[in-house]
Amino acid sequence: MSHKRIPKRKAIIAVGGVAALGAAAILLPNANASQDGASTTAAPRTLKAGDASDLASQLAGALGDAFAGSYYDADNGQLVVNVVGDDNQVIVQAKSAGAVVRQVDNSAAELTSAAGTLKSEATIPGTSWAVDPRTNKILVTADSTVTGANWDTLESTVEGLGDGMATLKKSSGTFRTFLSGGDAIFGGGSRCSAGFNVTAGDGAPAFLTAGHCGVAVEQWSEAQGGAPVATVDQAVFPGAGDFALVRYDDPATVAPSEVNLGDQTVAISAAAEATVGQQVFRMGSTTGLSDGQVLGLDATVNYPEGTVTGLIQTDVCAEPGDSGGSLFTQDGLAIGLTSGGSGDCTVGGETFFQPVTTALAAVGATLGAGGAGDAGAGAEDGAGAGDDSGVGGDDSGVGGDDSGAGGDGSGIADGLGGDTGQGGREADDSALTRTY
Repeated sequence: MSHKRIPKRKAIIAVGGVAALGAAAILLPNANASQDGASTTAAPRTLKAGDASDLASQLAGALGDAFAGSYYDADNGQLVVNVVGDDNQVIVQAKSAGAVVRQVDNSAAELTSAAGTLKSEATIPGTSWAVDPRTNKILVTADSTVTGANWDTLESTVEGLGDGMATLKKSSGTFRTFLSGGDAIFGGGSRCSAGFNVTAGDGAPAFLTAGHCGVAVEQWSEAQGGAPVATVDQAVFPGAGDFALVRYDDPATVAPSEVNLGDQTVAISAAAEATVGQQVFRMGSTTGLSDGQVLGLDATVNYPEGTVTGLIQTDVCAEPGDSGGSLFTQDGLAIGLTSGGSGDCTVGGETFFQPVTTALAAVGATLGAGGAGDAGAGAEDGAGAGDDSGVGGDDSGVGGDDSGAGGDGSGIADGLGGDTGQGGREADDSALTRTY
């Protein structure tokens, strides 16, 4: 494989291990700009996904118990809001804000209660569940290991939730975390991918990756068998998330929030909440770039190692070694960190991601360089970064010479927008799907 080397004095571990995306479309602005102002009779607003997420948050607070979730209609660039009941004032309020209103049967409280029942009665390794606002149901997934008595328990629990409350899907793959041995960031024979560079609460440079990587290995290097360049500061897995804060050992490391494209970079401007229906892109050290859609939020996944809550469910593919890699949007918003899932980038599958916003809040970090990182950026001749300093020396990069994720053009989506990425999303749908 041909890879791009990270220029010297850049962060040793680039955002998500991104290299040579070969996709100029990521730099293009969304053609549908937000429109200000909407009356009760106005057509729904045309929104970017990020703006739709903001509007959804506002309406969730404003509509109270009538709000039953929302999703992004990417084809039309519109936010669809689910509303229970027939309160005309609520409907007018949502429409006035620019949303498409859809009246549904299941309230947010009922769906939350159903998820609680699954947790108490069907926490079985190889299962997951998340609210799917597009169907106004709980999407329950069981991997290929859920058979016999476990399948019977899961099926009866889902049936017991009541009519119209859940959809049960049987996946042909196996849920697992995507830790592996190989290149990218290394530790103790394991390989993961870096997610996003951040600034720790005390101003030190650091990066986020998957929590199951952080609990498995304390020190990480840029090459197999190489000297450690970063040390785990905090890690959560399993439990309320799958994220780790890893501090660069050299406090002068420059760690900007950007995706490295080889000959140019794309700035990661902010962290944002995911929206169901939103198009997203994943970078990882094994499979490079893949794209897909957000399917569900606040997902619970029962891995063999334990239960993880609060994840994002997608139809993006991933494989071992991609763990911790970045999930982001076309316009440069940080969305998630690769956790695990089933399938691969040949047949497709589902992948779960740790929300970046939750991880940042938990570890007390901010996206981007700051503090020591900013100070070191300009220190060419004096104390601090010094000439050609930084872990790994001159022109250093993840995995050494010509390293990167996925190779130069291998499996890279043409234009970032189509279905041509390495992670073809045609999962094996011979698997069983049932609606209750």
